[in-house]
Amino acid sequence: MEDLRARIRELFSVACWAADPGVALSRALEETPLPRPDPGGRLLVIAVGKAAVPMAETLLRACGGTEVAAIVVTNYENARPVAGAEVHAAGHPVPDENGARAAEAVEALLRGASAADRVVALISGGGSALLPAPVAGVSLADKAAASRLLLAGGLDIAGMNMVRQSLSRLKGGGLLRVAAPAPVTAYILSDVIGDDLRVIASGLTVSPIGTRADARAMLRRHDLWSGLPRSVQAALSRPDPAEPLPALTNVLIGSNLKSLEAVRAAGPGAAICSDSLTGDVGDAAEAIVAAAREAGQARCLIFGGETVVTLRGTGQGGRNQELALRVARAMPDLGRDWVFLSGGTDGRDGPTDAAGGVVDAGTLARIAGSGADVDALLADNDSHRALALAGDLLVTGPTGTNVADVQILLLGPPGMSPRDR
Repeated sequence: MEDLRARIRELFSVACWAADPGVALSRALEETPLPRPDPGGRLLVIAVGKAAVPMAETLLRACGGTEVAAIVVTNYENARPVAGAEVHAAGHPVPDENGARAAEAVEALLRGASAADRVVALISGGGSALLPAPVAGVSLADKAAASRLLLAGGLDIAGMNMVRQSLSRLKGGGLLRVAAPAPVTAYILSDVIGDDLRVIASGLTVSPIGTRADARAMLRRHDLWSGLPRSVQAALSRPDPAEPLPALTNVLIGSNLKSLEAVRAAGPGAAICSDSLTGDVGDAAEAIVAAAREAGQARCLIFGGETVVTLRGTGQGGRNQELALRVARAMPDLGRDWVFLSGGTDGRDGPTDAAGGVVDAGTLARIAGSGADVDALLADNDSHRALALAGDLLVTGPTGTNVADVQILLLGPPGMSPRDR
């Protein structure tokens, strides 16, 4: 069992390595070269997201003698100085004052752009919270309150970001409007399933996911409208911008599927079961358990996606920790050893120090042995405490990338009964 647990962590590291933003951007620059400004122009670089630092470092090394002005905005855990750039660290997943100041700095730089300049946007997951830029009439506090409501409301990332786009000056293509008349090229590292560019970082350089009317209807369907601050309701009730977005070039440089394929290549007897594991964590756990029952001679089952948790309690955790705990609770006796890992490739799961969880057939016994009740912990959304009691937290620290979540199920040889540990 310990060999399986060590191996599954190695495979998760492979998934994160495959999404290395510097490597991915270098490959993309070979295929889609860096745009060069006209005579007298500058290269204006805006790097936003959890992978902003390594993406900016890679791009700035490729700039040669071009005059460059660069702003990097990332989360606190991933922030570090970048030679030749102004770095801002900001709050995630709930926006904060530092993010608001970073957004103002980005807007100030882009407003000074001319037609001779070229704007390069380096975009990765997390940009929705890191550049809040609330629209007129909405305070940062009200936008943060709306973000907390959306996070707790069971919406998928597309639903959350459709609302965020309508509340931001920069999202839903807003960055293009501010940068005009300078042409924009965006290199994008996807953290969403299906790689819908409108969803990644709320579509800084893409048209909106939906209209404000679409956002209102969705919020009412999920019974979230009445809980929003009045200023947010008012903003979502305004007409959509009428003018078309300026033209641009978007380049996708990396994704969740590329990470899953790397794990498959590294795992003997491995198979990708799903690259779109989404929806409620309870439903996702059932799908994983069903795949385990039908695994046959397979030794490694791989999943990728981004599930959601509906908060009903006051405990601490995240979607990966809760998914791991639910799999541990639902997994039948397979007649063989097994270990399951669910982790965020950014190294962070919810408002915790963990990336996710690593569970096995002995997880529930270890929790019970501590005197805790796993069902009560789940009911309180306290997956972090449950996994901590079992010694099953996956803690990696910040990885410097973000391509959504990876789930791996490693299976021992058939015929070997798992032993409680």
